[in-house]
Amino acid sequence: MNEANEEIINTATLAGFLGGLLIGGVAGAGAMVLLAPQSGKKTRRQMRRKAREVREQTTGTIGGGMAQARTKAHDVSTSIVEQTEALQQRGHEALDEGMERIATVVEAGKTAVKGS
Repeated sequence: MNEANEEIINTATLAGFLGGLLIGGVAGAGAMVLLAPQSGKKTRRQMRRKAREVREQTTGTIGGGMAQARTKAHDVSTSIVEQTEALQQRGHEALDEGMERIATVVEAGKTAVKGS
């Protein structure tokens, strides 16, 4: 379970980074508008270009982050399934051993009753 908690923390960290990237891009575009020394037409063109660049970078980063999160989730899920199967197997073995002990005790009891 500790590994699963680490994966959740890593995913939250990635989400925070992506949120910061998006906010930073928007803040940069806003600053560019306010501080632009050129005409409105040039500024709008430049803003569209920068917005497109930020969108492409964010999309790439989010896509990579999502793929990484899916891989980690799959790994954690597989680990949980394997551990569950191992516990189930141990449970069956313990049950079988208990049934064998009970059968031995029952047979001993039958023998004792017949011998009396």
